[in-house]
Amino acid sequence: MPTLGAIADAPGAAGALLVVDAVTDDDLRTVSRATAHLGLVTGAAGLVLGLTGPRPGDARATPASEPGARAVVHPRSRHATAVSCLPPWSRRSAVPPLTPYFVMRVGQTPLLPYAAPGDAGQARERERLPFPLRAALLQDHGPVVSGGSVRAAVDAAVELEEVCAPVLALGDRPARLPTEEEAGEPAGRYGSCWGEE
Repeated sequence: MPTLGAIADAPGAAGALLVVDAVTDDDLRTVSRATAHLGLVTGAAGLVLGLTGPRPGDARATPASEPGARAVVHPRSRHATAVSCLPPWSRRSAVPPLTPYFVMRVGQTPLLPYAAPGDAGQARERERLPFPLRAALLQDHGPVVSGGSVRAAVDAAVELEEVCAPVLALGDRPARLPTEEEAGEPAGRYGSCWGEE
């Protein structure tokens, strides 16, 4: 088994490790499948499980305002990180509702202002938002996504990454977006956070 230092120094690793924790065996299997190609370290410091609110000094815990959130993921997502470097689409969501799947599985994803990694100021920025969310983009850092389980958080993070790719591909070209009513229907049906409600 490679040591922690060897994994961090591996070519292409950029010093990044994925540290996770799981509540159930199903969560552990989900994480194992999703990270089969990565160095994986399990331990209590990984995901913020059993989250009931921001913990002092852990800004990455802030987006979990979704009731029942038990897991938070902060993946290295190329497209979502690129979108976090752009101006937001709206005050409530940095990402437009390009697909119904994004609206259903992720919902509004605000852009939180830049802060240094681990800065508790991001938690305060999140607390100031007057609306619920299950994901946020941390300016110049990328996504933080919560869910009722590790699998739900990972699935939502994947969906966020998937919708960010066409956001970047479209660039400044106008896109046909759903109306508030069209976006609100799947959001209401699947319990995601979208719109002014």
